[in-house]
Amino acid sequence: MTTHQYALSLTWTGSRGSGTSGYRAYSRDVVARSDGRPDLELSADRAFRGDPARWNPEVLLLAALSECHLLSLLHVAVTHGVVVTAYEDEPLGWMEQEGMGGRFTRVLLRPRVTVADPTHVDLMVQLHQEAGEACFIASSVIFPVEHEAVTIVEGGGSRNTP
Repeated sequence: MTTHQYALSLTWTGSRGSGTSGYRAYSRDVVARSDGRPDLELSADRAFRGDPARWNPEVLLLAALSECHLLSLLHVAVTHGVVVTAYEDEPLGWMEQEGMGGRFTRVLLRPRVTVADPTHVDLMVQLHQEAGEACFIASSVIFPVEHEAVTIVEGGGSRNTP
């Protein structure tokens, strides 16, 4: 077993002079930094008094799941000899809130994958399944991460793959 460690620094930049003296007295602005990367401006979701122009934890979770599936799919495509020439996703996530608590109940990835060879279209169902099992982030969450995939043949048509 190999252990990987990840680190960053997170700084709350939202004090308006009186700190958390009241719920409306501070902003939810945060900056994340990690060596060699651009700063990431974060906030809460607009529903929680955050800045809608900044990334929030809920959207970052969707991005992490989507990118992890993408990277895993590219890897399994190579191992199966499938040439992927384009990939796009527009994931959706559902979070239920009750009082101060809440949790994600479901994420739906909706990848549109373009392949070079039309004979690989049917294989994409298996590749999405393998990618879902290989994704470190999807393996770390307790809610279902589902796939509503579409496969497109380069220069040809598209087909839904469950």
